[in-house]
Amino acid sequence: MKTIAATTTILAVTTAVVSVTALSAPAAPIILPGEVDTTAAFATSTFPISPPDLINRAKQILGPEIGIGTQDSGACLATDFEFVAAVVGPIGREEYLDALGGFKLEESFDIEQNTFGFTVDPLQPNRVWWYGRQVSTQIAPFMGVEPAADTEELTLPPQSFHMDFTEEGLVKEFGFYTVDRRQGNTGGLGGAFGYFYGVGKPLPIRECQPYKPSFRFRMLGLIGSIGKKFSKGKE
Repeated sequence: MKTIAATTTILAVTTAVVSVTALSAPAAPIILPGEVDTTAAFATSTFPISPPDLINRAKQILGPEIGIGTQDSGACLATDFEFVAAVVGPIGREEYLDALGGFKLEESFDIEQNTFGFTVDPLQPNRVWWYGRQVSTQIAPFMGVEPAADTEELTLPPQSFHMDFTEEGLVKEFGFYTVDRRQGNTGGLGGAFGYFYGVGKPLPIRECQPYKPSFRFRMLGLIGSIGKKFSKGKE
């Protein structure tokens, strides 16, 4: 009996070790039907800047020395540069620089950008994508609002950013979009709109307010719900 018990214990331990090893061992990548073969896509690309170099260029332009054109007088921006977001733009180079010069968020907020996931688009090899989850603390007046001792941190929703480049490494387009409006505490608003809302000074336009379904959209949902109830009743 002792021999059987010992053998059973050894088998259990061996099975556990094998299971742990299987979980920790690197698995072969799973390729989905329709998934882009990035290696093949980049191999046929005619864009002269390699993906690693393009990502480094994007990070350089995002850095404090350049600040997406705000610290180098727009030298990093192409002449036909455009800024575009969910409800803003496209706006041209000069208008973009003038708009950012009008209010400087960095002077009123201590901003942690929390960027991650930098990647080059295999189907548009001059574009770099990345995500950001900004968390900010107000440190100076903004829109006439003074920072308070108990000021709550502003947590913006996750945002997807992109930057398009010319073959010379100049920025041709920059933009971002909220990807999960249910996260954060700025009403699902990203960019400058999130800061306006966060300090209690949202701009008096619909686009600067938290998302609210229109009356027609709500009515369509109501009609759909009523239709489902009638269908169930007939069954």
